[in-house]
Amino acid sequence: MSRGGEMVYIPDDSDFSSFRDQCESLEGWHCRYNKAGVTVWSQGQEESCTVQKIKTRISCKDVPAETLYDVLHDTSYRKKWDSNMIETYDIGRLTVNADVGYYSWKCPSPLKNRDFVTLRSWLPLGNDYMIINYSVKHPKYPPRKDFVRAVSLQTGYLIKANGDGACILYYLTQVDPRGSLPKWVVNRVSQFVAPKAMKKIYKAGLKYPEWKRRHDPEYKPWVYPEQNTLPSVSLAELSVQHADSLENIDETGLPEDHLSASDHEA
Repeated sequence: MSRGGEMVYIPDDSDFSSFRDQCESLEGWHCRYNKAGVTVWSQGQEESCTVQKIKTRISCKDVPAETLYDVLHDTSYRKKWDSNMIETYDIGRLTVNADVGYYSWKCPSPLKNRDFVTLRSWLPLGNDYMIINYSVKHPKYPPRKDFVRAVSLQTGYLIKANGDGACILYYLTQVDPRGSLPKWVVNRVSQFVAPKAMKKIYKAGLKYPEWKRRHDPEYKPWVYPEQNTLPSVSLAELSVQHADSLENIDETGLPEDHLSASDHEA
């Protein structure tokens, strides 16, 4: 997503517009899964390529768009519903609608766990909302020995209001996992991992209003920037995280039959 690939920048209206177009367009996308209100598409790359572009869509009844927007921002609540997350925290703020954060992710065994440092930006547009990110380097958060540092080329959410008290959620991601992965992993992402993740977000949206009533209900720094107490980060401190500067591991030989039972749940 970073323009020219060299300079770190904060996404502008044209970036958000392009992201929205990618979410809503069907051209060039191949449907990989369509069941129980969840659709998954992939684009472009051969199945053998590990840098897949994946898009998912779910219809969320009884969850207003603004509620789902809060869910995706609220790092305290994420710990309650995101069972793939190992750790997440905000590093610092860039502007009223952009920050830098850390996220580590539990990969299906026997794969190694991944982590990311990303520049995240968000944009409310009337009844619709977008959150997008891409990977950056921060000098105080280098790659760790216990994780494979992966690279988000472009990842984000589009939340569209859909009638009274309902919404449609799109999730689009293009990530370099920094590893030569077995083909079964690529298939599993579209058939199991992505649909399961979307259903989790939907359920989290249903439960969020009650949880938030009991946990600092007025605190929403993503809506009220004056509540943000994060330290300021300068763009000059950051650089683009290029995949080729990171270790690349070969996990192609890992067998599918070692997957834990939870990884098979759709």
